[in-house]
Amino acid sequence: MSAKITIHDVARESGVSIKTVSRVLNREPNVKADTRDRVQAAVAALNYRPNISARSLAGSKAYLIGVFFDNPSPGYVTDVQLGAIARCRQEGYHLIVEPIDSTTDVEDQVAPMLATLRMDGVILTPPLSDHPVVLAALEREGVPYVRIAPGGDVDRAPWVSMDDRLAAYEMTRHLIDLGHRDIGFIIGHPDHGASHRRHAGFVDAMRDAGLVVRENRVEQGFFSFRSGFEAAEKLLGGADRPTAIFASNDDMALGVMAVANRLRLDVPAQLSVAGFDDTPGAKITWPQLTTVRQPIHAMAGAAADMLMNGVERAEGAPPPSRLLDFELIVRESTGKAPR
Repeated sequence: MSAKITIHDVARESGVSIKTVSRVLNREPNVKADTRDRVQAAVAALNYRPNISARSLAGSKAYLIGVFFDNPSPGYVTDVQLGAIARCRQEGYHLIVEPIDSTTDVEDQVAPMLATLRMDGVILTPPLSDHPVVLAALEREGVPYVRIAPGGDVDRAPWVSMDDRLAAYEMTRHLIDLGHRDIGFIIGHPDHGASHRRHAGFVDAMRDAGLVVRENRVEQGFFSFRSGFEAAEKLLGGADRPTAIFASNDDMALGVMAVANRLRLDVPAQLSVAGFDDTPGAKITWPQLTTVRQPIHAMAGAAADMLMNGVERAEGAPPPSRLLDFELIVRESTGKAPR
């Protein structure tokens, strides 16, 4: 076996000191462009892989980013992880993924984690991005964090999001343009800020079209297949059924389609179904699901990027933030309203 390539080999190959190589690897400023290029070329030529433990011991960074989640949608959580991992790998960081059960004592879960794990920052996903105990614990320990889709207090810390209200408005408008006037809606988990924004977008579109939002056409869900199934049973259980149902995420929309199948309702001839997120399940069901493509992967990558490049802000200035675009994905689950 060949000897392991070390930082000494990179320094010798590029003709600079070990300290200069270290500065380039740690992306420190004040390194001349040609010197940086020479070191990076040597790293590539030698296929050098720096030891993350040695890097963290030598400097102030641990090269670890955390993701805290408490979300019932496996598709959403997977997309967050993949987006953050992809960005971390580009910068030589590693990702730590930690589930937090927000229905139990959150302090007992977060405090030991922060005491034993040395992280350069944490990405918070809903509903933890609004959880007061989690935010307070991170601030107390001085750990930087970026919130994905926070529900409020946006001046507290950096955040990444999309316009959930506008996206829900456009999806509702899509159903209205197909001739639907009697539309059901399933609200997402009440602890998620996005749930309320999506419901507001639905209400806005209905009212702008001069349509009444009937109380018995709105059901509470929790972003899970089961909650979507149970909500659909209420919406579709009687003779007076809506011609379309818009669920606040894909998992709940798949629950709606399961109920429709059980009741032998043709989708979309008798019932149009729309979701939100564009998770993998939206494309493997039949008919394929019309949905909003939320840039989950990109949002997680942007959050990781903020943490790796610093999230400091000038006194009195708002925190860094990024609002990413969404896309309406029209597939076979929505069609013209039945006459």
